[in-house]
Amino acid sequence: MEDVVEIPAVTITDVARFAPQGSIVAGEPDNVGVVGLPVNFVAAASEHSVGGELFGFPMTVRFTPSGYDFDYGDGTTVSTMTGGQSWDALGQAQFTPTDTSHTYADRGTYFAHVNVRYTAAVDFGIGWFPITGEVTATGAAQEVRIFEAHTALVAHTCQQNAASPGC
Repeated sequence: MEDVVEIPAVTITDVARFAPQGSIVAGEPDNVGVVGLPVNFVAAASEHSVGGELFGFPMTVRFTPSGYDFDYGDGTTVSTMTGGQSWDALGQAQFTPTDTSHTYADRGTYFAHVNVRYTAAVDFGIGWFPITGEVTATGAAQEVRIFEAHTALVAHTCQQNAASPGC
């Protein structure tokens, strides 16, 4: 008769120590923005697996992104189901709003980051078993510089009339 080994119930707390990958957020264009215009933020995260040992058994944890918590560094946060896409991938012009964009009210330097929420499944060599709950990976902060831009409509360029406004 073969001995049956019973694996204890696995919780999200048990697999959290396997540390899912964090994500770096990038602001378009080039982590620079203009007061009053959207900066488009994009964070990349993907499904990945981490091997190790749990309860004395070799196992693999598969982490799957389930949500993104953006912190724009000015007290504004938003949670989304996606890490966003570049304006180019969306077929949009620069400075148009997206689901993950943010418009800053004041010039300055901000530190934006995204925390990625993951669901998990474990495999002890006998198939994948989903784990209830989510584990969060904290993303590194990215410096975003916001500038002011002042424009004026004028009838002539400075070459045409050196006394024009702004010349």
